[in-house]
Amino acid sequence: MNSDYYDYDALLKRAVSQLPEEVFKDVRFEVPHADSFVEGNRTMVKNFVDISKVIRREPQFFAKYVLKELGTAGDVEGPRLILQGKFGNYIINSKIKKFVDEYVLCPECGKPDTKIIKEGRIHFLKCMACGAMKPIKLI
Repeated sequence: MNSDYYDYDALLKRAVSQLPEEVFKDVRFEVPHADSFVEGNRTMVKNFVDISKVIRREPQFFAKYVLKELGTAGDVEGPRLILQGKFGNYIINSKIKKFVDEYVLCPECGKPDTKIIKEGRIHFLKCMACGAMKPIKLI
C-alpha cells in the first residue's frame, strides 16, 4: 500500500480540500436596520423585503414572526411591512435581530449560510457552511 494513504498530513489536506468555500470566508454579516415611520395609527417598515432578501428568508415567514413578536396585525404590501399600531425603530430592530439569531445564524459556526429544511415532521436549521443541524419550531 501507498504510505501516503495513511499519512496524517495528507489525510488532513484531503479533508480540508473537500470542505465548501463558505467555511473559509470570514465576512462579517450585518442585518440592515429597519427604515420605519409612523403614519397615523400604523407603522410602515419601508425596506422590509430588502431585509428579507439579505437574510434569505421568505418575506411572509419573516413577517409572521415579527407580527407575532409584536402582538399586532399587519401585512406585507410591495416592498414594505405595514403594522397596526405605533412602534419605534428600536423595538422593530430588536425583533429582527431576535429572528436572525433564531432562524438565520448557525448555532455552531455563527454564519448566515443556512436553510430551513423539513425531515419527517421536524423542521431543522441546516448550515450550508459547516453542516450543523438544529431543530427549530415554526411560527
